[in-house]
Amino acid sequence: MDTETKQPQELRIVAATVATQIETVMRADLEVALAGCDPLLIEVLQYSLFNGGKRIRPLLTVLCSRCCGRDDDALYLLATAFEYLHVATLMHDDVIDRAEQRRGQASVTARYGIAAAILAGDWLHARSMHLIGRLTGAEGLEIFCQATASMVNGEFEQLRYVGDTNTEERHYFAVIRQKTGNLIASTCAIGALFAGAEPAQQHALATYGDNIGAAFQVVDDLLDFLGDTGATGKKTGNDFIEGKITLPLLHALSRADTGTRQTIEALMRGDRTQPEAYAHLYALIDRLDGFNTAEQTARQLVDTALDALAIFSASDQEREHVALLKELACYILARKK
Repeated sequence: MDTETKQPQELRIVAATVATQIETVMRADLEVALAGCDPLLIEVLQYSLFNGGKRIRPLLTVLCSRCCGRDDDALYLLATAFEYLHVATLMHDDVIDRAEQRRGQASVTARYGIAAAILAGDWLHARSMHLIGRLTGAEGLEIFCQATASMVNGEFEQLRYVGDTNTEERHYFAVIRQKTGNLIASTCAIGALFAGAEPAQQHALATYGDNIGAAFQVVDDLLDFLGDTGATGKKTGNDFIEGKITLPLLHALSRADTGTRQTIEALMRGDRTQPEAYAHLYALIDRLDGFNTAEQTARQLVDTALDALAIFSASDQEREHVALLKELACYILARKK
């Protein structure tokens, strides 16, 4: 994964500007929505929402709406809903994974406890649904709720495949499209819906979102093996410890001879907390070209996402925002954290 990771300057400027606007809107919304609420809930939400983060999901909402011709104050409140949902899922993930850290500092679970993390996540989910329904009506809420329900089902399906070396690539993609692809697709589709886009434009942006979401997850799986802990804020090898069957491993299994496959299966059945076991698996995946082929798959997903944007070509303004979506897709592919 040696691709240049620096964001293009224009994208970096736009992303920073949108992130600042989103933070301003979040603070204003929370001031109203949390009036009279318990001080601990307020503290947990402040801690979880304003501790960094790339704000990619709100950025996608804004860019997709702009592609379809709308950019106003209400758009940033809509985009905030997706940041609320994202942070809610992170808090709940950290409960499930018993994670001690998030973005290089103590997770909400570690700092405030499991109950606080679950309840604060529930509050954010409820608030995000409220904003989506208020700003995009029943149609937007339907897209949003289908995506969040799909995310939960994807988590259950992933549990079914833990440690199972008979998992197939189609199972893997069914899981990641439900967990990540559908949510990103809904972010894009709802941004387009908010702008009054034609169905074909909504579908194109949803397709773009689904594929960059899947690519994002493949890259995440690669970073679990190849990432720099200092950059990612997470230890490598967590997926192996948890028994997750990710794409680099699936590609290695598909190329393994009988003896090597049996070795991999034994490693997955054994004590996965041992550093030697992880090092052995890493070496086998590398030898079987699992890392390189998984990266190629991520590139193919991004190419499909970019192809979906061909529908936007009518005006200079459209082209400007579409260019930013393309740059964002390529940045996601090349990210190091």
